[in-house]
Amino acid sequence: MLDETAGPAVLDRRGFLIMQAGLAAAIAERWLATEPPKINAALEGGRVDTDLLDCFEQRLPALRRMDASLGGGSVRSLVDAELRLVTDLLRHSSYSEGAGNRLLVVAAELGRIAGWASFDAGFHAAAERYWFTALHAAHSAADRAAGANILKCMSLQRVDTERPAEALRLADAARAGAKDAPARVRAMLTTRLARTHAVLGESVACERRLAEADTEMSRADDEASPAWASYFDHAEYSAQVAACYLLLQRHQASDYWLQQTLALQPAERSRDRATYLIWRADSVLNLGDVEQACSLVAQAAPDVVATRSVRNHRRLLDIHGRLVVHRHPAAAALDECVRSLLT
Repeated sequence: MLDETAGPAVLDRRGFLIMQAGLAAAIAERWLATEPPKINAALEGGRVDTDLLDCFEQRLPALRRMDASLGGGSVRSLVDAELRLVTDLLRHSSYSEGAGNRLLVVAAELGRIAGWASFDAGFHAAAERYWFTALHAAHSAADRAAGANILKCMSLQRVDTERPAEALRLADAARAGAKDAPARVRAMLTTRLARTHAVLGESVACERRLAEADTEMSRADDEASPAWASYFDHAEYSAQVAACYLLLQRHQASDYWLQQTLALQPAERSRDRATYLIWRADSVLNLGDVEQACSLVAQAAPDVVATRSVRNHRRLLDIHGRLVVHRHPAAAALDECVRSLLT
């Protein structure tokens, strides 16, 4: 199942490959040049050793950082290439049971990242295919927390494609499946469940889940958690709480939480920072402050243009369209700024 996804999934149902000219190929070739004898030997049926497993595992944080900084359109082909290499090793090389389990865990996370990058770039069919196979790998590795993280991603895709009831089922299954996971993971999954309740307008259920997430997050720094969960820090937690209140049209509350988010947001997460600036612009616009909303969008616009994120591009166009109808000098200046960036 894994080897049927890596490679073909880059060809979304639109029928063409998405490639980042130069960058992805250069990074991939540089990494593939690392200890080629070991990789080549393993691909030809040799033994997968600890050094090679360490190499794959140590690459994952860099891929997550590149996705957060460059956007899904810039990294999806690179992640697919790495996934293809891991699945080839699973299929053709020899390894101990423990090594095989580690390879499956790496494949699950690579599939999740590839799915997220595809989703961010607007390739929903590819994202779904990556996530289903990543879920299969996580299940084979008996890693329930990783499986829950994949379901969480699938839930958000269902929200974005206006299938909220299905999103709720996926988010609920993710949280139920990771009841023994570390507090940070549970907080992450609980906020996603709260967000699906907010999409459905279920404010009481949403608030109940947010209270649970707050309790879980208060213990997050005291427990070890998987490396992939480290992004869910207090900045991201605040953003997810803000998203719930934005959906419930509680704009004072969403603005408060987004101020916390932007104060804490690491500089390297340029894509997320742009998202949260646009969300805050939405909040303050609904509170009647057109000038501040324009200022926030103007801050976000360069990062939206610089990163290949279809989701953020759509957010920018939406808030821009809602602001330029106002007869305000700031709206006119924003219109000129955005048009100059997009041309």
